[in-house]
Amino acid sequence: MGIFDFIGKKNKSKSISEKANILQNRNIESPPQKVSQNTLAEDIKISAEWVRENMNLSGYKVDYDLESMKEVDRFFDDQIKEGGLLTGKCGNIIFSLGSFVGETIIKLYGGEWITNDDDPNGEINAEVHTSDKMVCWPIIRCMKRRQNGPEESIYAYVIALDKNPNPDKMVDITKTIISQAKDLKMD
Repeated sequence: MGIFDFIGKKNKSKSISEKANILQNRNIESPPQKVSQNTLAEDIKISAEWVRENMNLSGYKVDYDLESMKEVDRFFDDQIKEGGLLTGKCGNIIFSLGSFVGETIIKLYGGEWITNDDDPNGEINAEVHTSDKMVCWPIIRCMKRRQNGPEESIYAYVIALDKNPNPDKMVDITKTIISQAKDLKMD
């Protein structure tokens, strides 16, 4: 059972207060905090792994692959609802999700993080430069996904970086976004 379980589909019958009590009684670590002796690049790796471990423990199947991005979108949809983990202050979770998305981009397309430990907004401005010379900002994208919903799909964002896209994947993106939009309207 992971940190995300207390709010997930497995516990939908529980009230918000019951879910909060489950979390408090679990003694589960919160998302990694910025620690002064770590560089931002180190914190990104730690945070990405924290997301991978906790999402898998909570019923989301993620492993730094393209299908994981669908699960990240599902997590956003599940947790933006009242009482979810993405309501209220959730900057550390957004940073961690963005770190996971960036690490997935690097595993899929090659590349590296470009960070600036002297930038007071370094956690937000961290960039991924792919081996194909594309630049993206996965943490900012996660902030937009939380704010704007499925139209800022993480899956679509990551697959759009593929310089040789498979037409079947493009159809899949469209179906995924439409499905997410329908699911949100039904809730």
